[in-house]
Amino acid sequence: MRSGRDHGGGLDAAMARFGGTRADWVDLSTGINPVPYPLPEISADAWAALPDQKAEDQLIDAARRFWNVTDDLSLLAAPGASSLIAQLPCLIPQGSKRVHIPTPTYNEHAAGFAAHGWNKVNDTPDVRVIVHPNNPTGHWYGALDLDAPFTVIDESFADVAPERSMIGHANNSTIILKSFGKFWGLAGLRLGFAIGPSDLIERLSERLGPWAVSGPALRIATAALTDHGWATETRARLNDDAARLDNLMTKAGAELEGGISLFRLYRVDNATAWQERLAAHHVWSRIFPYSEHYLRLGLPTPQEWAQLETAL
Repeated sequence: MRSGRDHGGGLDAAMARFGGTRADWVDLSTGINPVPYPLPEISADAWAALPDQKAEDQLIDAARRFWNVTDDLSLLAAPGASSLIAQLPCLIPQGSKRVHIPTPTYNEHAAGFAAHGWNKVNDTPDVRVIVHPNNPTGHWYGALDLDAPFTVIDESFADVAPERSMIGHANNSTIILKSFGKFWGLAGLRLGFAIGPSDLIERLSERLGPWAVSGPALRIATAALTDHGWATETRARLNDDAARLDNLMTKAGAELEGGISLFRLYRVDNATAWQERLAAHHVWSRIFPYSEHYLRLGLPTPQEWAQLETAL
């Protein structure tokens, strides 16, 4: 990451300061499922040949069924939701180029609109961007929030609670973004989706160019999106682990501020001091430049709980 914007991760910098190797660290600075979807066997053809249309069609069909996307909406697979976020501001209806992005939230949206000359406003926007659920607060929006002429709905984390998705409210004045990396725990695959009106989706596709998604990614994601049993079991495990983390943190003196089952946001007396105390035990957390009190933690793997408990 070379954008200079604030993100989770940064384990290399943590190791440079606090020592240890990557194997020594528990990285809780992101909201990625720590128990990823088990990779299916990938044929040599998926690696050696250009992605074929049939494989892409199978993925789109699987995604349409998984998210209950109606036939009047189009669906596009892309090399990560971030690539879609960067392209959208120059394609959606622009008007006077006024965008409302409720904060605090994922900062790539503001960066993307700023790069295309949009002005951030608090009222009468042409476009509103809502991250649903929000990162880092975990706030869920509702239908009443879809009152701008056009709305970008970033549902990168929404698969933890599919019943709260805005898919049912999607129409010609909305576009919904999905991230495959968060819930399925395969961020390195770099896969995201856009769901929206056909004309906008077609223009997005043209900007991405041919073969935007790799053959292995097409096959892995198709398998995952058709494995509803794994998704159900994973939601239950994430809920249990989030409750376990809350119990540990509140006993250690933190106050639950928000979050979802993939990440928890806590209010602490001094976020920097908490991060450094955890880092001394090789546990990496997330703090924010706009708050002295926000500390966000993702979930440990089953093997990492003991190290976190010791650090606390």
